[in-house]
Amino acid sequence: MRSEDIARLAGVSRSTVSRVLNNYPDIPQKTREKVLKIIEQYNYVPNNSARTLAGKSTNTIGFFAVSMGGRDGQNRIYQNHYLSPFVDAVIDKANAAGYYVLVHTVYASEDFDKVRQAFRQKRIDGGIVVGIRRGIDTVKELVGLGKPLVMIDYDVSEILAHHLDEKHFTVINSRDYEGASEAVQALIDLGHRRIGFIGDGGNTWSGQQRYEAYRDTLQKNGLEVEEAYVLNGHFQKDATHAEVANLLDRCGAGKGNADGAGKLGGTSPETAPLPLPTAFFAANDDMAIGALEALRERGLSVPDDVSLIGFDDSPVSAQLQPALSTVRLPIYDMSRAAVEQLVAMCEQSPASFSTASFPTGLVMRESCRRLTE
Repeated sequence: MRSEDIARLAGVSRSTVSRVLNNYPDIPQKTREKVLKIIEQYNYVPNNSARTLAGKSTNTIGFFAVSMGGRDGQNRIYQNHYLSPFVDAVIDKANAAGYYVLVHTVYASEDFDKVRQAFRQKRIDGGIVVGIRRGIDTVKELVGLGKPLVMIDYDVSEILAHHLDEKHFTVINSRDYEGASEAVQALIDLGHRRIGFIGDGGNTWSGQQRYEAYRDTLQKNGLEVEEAYVLNGHFQKDATHAEVANLLDRCGAGKGNADGAGKLGGTSPETAPLPLPTAFFAANDDMAIGALEALRERGLSVPDDVSLIGFDDSPVSAQLQPALSTVRLPIYDMSRAAVEQLVAMCEQSPASFSTASFPTGLVMRESCRRLTE
């Protein structure tokens, strides 16, 4: 059935049907009800392609999850404890606002073509991008498309420095520096002095903030950063497993012990001058899980031998054995704000560039212990 058929059955013009479908306020209530009754009776669905060609809203937003290096193996988005909750929350909030969500994953630089095409082909009214790596060129291009855009996890000062504070653009962040500082301070307060850090090499805004908080909190407490304890897990479990296993080799921990007990000190001081950290702060929960598995494989116990704190408070963190201490990331609040801002930009001309930042909070569980020595 076509719109002209609805018009004929309702005894109105085709333009009236169109105005009812687009919720124009100048249609008499009686006429509106008559048209809507016919539409419901015949299960009429407007042709979305025709609406797009006519310049109408698609009532669809794009959600683009960036997970560089996650194309293969077990790091795909549905197994990513950071990105997967964002997908769920954005879809839930967008659906409640009457919008569909087109989800794309970006595993490599060339995958950004998906983002460009979705905008240029007018398949979406606006887009949300989460997890983008630091690099202003991609941001410039996306903002330059001139379409409503929300970016989650990006450096606002860099946006301002490059004059990208356009009115159709919003940045949503969490207060990662504060949460990471709280986590590292908690380990110090438990008596830990050799604290390792597992991050993403500063490739993302959040990764950089979490490392800077680790460094600054150590220095504030009179502790030096031991570069050998700073590992790059690329925000991925498998990469972290390899990094931690390599560090354990350098420390002579676990594997290779003559007694097979899997504890510290398996080699002589001459061959293993590096003492094992008594704790690790991992900049996301996936990396904390990778560290936990590597430690267990060497016969080391968390928290008896090594304490561990993650970041994100993903659903799995409370289910681990031991339950993982972590920093809670306000994913739902960030997703809600992202969708609300995007819908507002799609439906009315925004006044200016906007930003929002949401608090984090430390959740202490079973993976940390107080040092008694």
